[in-house]
Amino acid sequence: MRHAFPSRGAFRSLTRALYTARMLDALIFDFDGTILDTETLEFRRWEGLYRRHGRTLDLRDWQTGVGTWDAFDPWLGLPDDVQARREEVHAELLADLHDDIRGTDVRAGVRDVFVQARRAGLRLALCTSSSHSWVDPWLAHHGLEGVFEVMATRDDVARVKPDPELYLLACERLGLRQDRCLAVEDSLNGATAAAAAGLRVLVVPNDVTATQAFLPEWGRVDGFEGGLQAMLRAAGVTLP
Repeated sequence: MRHAFPSRGAFRSLTRALYTARMLDALIFDFDGTILDTETLEFRRWEGLYRRHGRTLDLRDWQTGVGTWDAFDPWLGLPDDVQARREEVHAELLADLHDDIRGTDVRAGVRDVFVQARRAGLRLALCTSSSHSWVDPWLAHHGLEGVFEVMATRDDVARVKPDPELYLLACERLGLRQDRCLAVEDSLNGATAAAAAGLRVLVVPNDVTATQAFLPEWGRVDGFEGGLQAMLRAAGVTLP
């Protein structure tokens, strides 16, 4: 019986594909909802506000605004008298949310992933539609200052996610090609931005984003507890 061997061209293509799969230099993390699950905390606060005024906040509507800005305005679903007190109500809601975040740790396993990534020689960056004024204090509060070599925030670009500009900037600041970076995201807007920029995508959803329509070609894990290797396997990446 003769064995069928791949042609020289097919063999070269296979070798190139396997080599490319191993070429990873950096992990680029989203912040809100990915490292620290502010997304679920914020949704629960708004959901409670709606409930107190006899309204229902639809998760699918809320999801359209996760990871971006101005895609969904939750005030429009509230009674006129609440909207008339918008500044006061928002201050109270934000104060409660800050209390929630101060009392909540980063997502389980993510600190270990940072350590494992560094040991594996991977560089770390942060790419977020939030501002430095929001992200920096929470990084400090949770002891994550200095973890990320570079950051790209809404302060640095004209358009936030799902536009690819933030991810393109993060790669530029790292001095790396996009295909050498893996984006770690929790939301459809974020994952869409990373894919449009040419990065590989790994989705690590939270309670608010878990039901979003993520593309099947994107890697996905339910959390960080499996460590770096589980993430890389899901993303189709094998390190040397």
